Amino acid sequence: MELVVGRVAKSHGVRGELVVEIRTDDPESRFAPGTTLRGKLPRSTEVREFTIESVREHSGRLLVFVRGVADRTAADALRGTLFVVDSADLPPSDDPDEYYDHELEGLTVQLTDGTVVGTVTEVLHSAAGELLSVESAEDKREILIPFVTAIVPTVSIADKLVVIDPPEGLLDPE
Repeated sequence: MELVVGRVAKSHGVRGELVVEIRTDDPESRFAPGTTLRGKLPRSTEVREFTIESVREHSGRLLVFVRGVADRTAADALRGTLFVVDSADLPPSDDPDEYYDHELEGLTVQLTDGTVVGTVTEVLHSAAGELLSVESAEDKREILIPFVTAIVPTVSIADKLVVIDPPEGLLDPE
């Protein structure tokens, strides 16, 4: 299974720098200079390899130079590219309370009383923390649940289950 570790949002400047949205909890090693990543180009089945030349953090994103991209036009052509790694290449987590995004996607979400809320469709990483994007079992709408112990006391990969104890109003339609 391929896991997305970053997404090219846009170009930055005129020398080919890419603005990359981080989708990994280990950007320092994933985007380290000299590292080669596979990139799935937008609207295409083409996969290319990209070697990281330099990287710096900027406003919660990364500014990345990759080998062979030397101007704004070449950088703009990569907008929407997804940088991916193979999940088989990931080491197991030493912390029982840490999960890879792909381990959570597809899990059933239920309340502490057993009422099914929906299914985790994605883990969103924001400046404020992680959110579980859950498709409601009732009406298929998206519910965003802060992925914090106070609201998500139990995660069981083996049981394919996430138990939540949401504050009042969190699950209400807007």
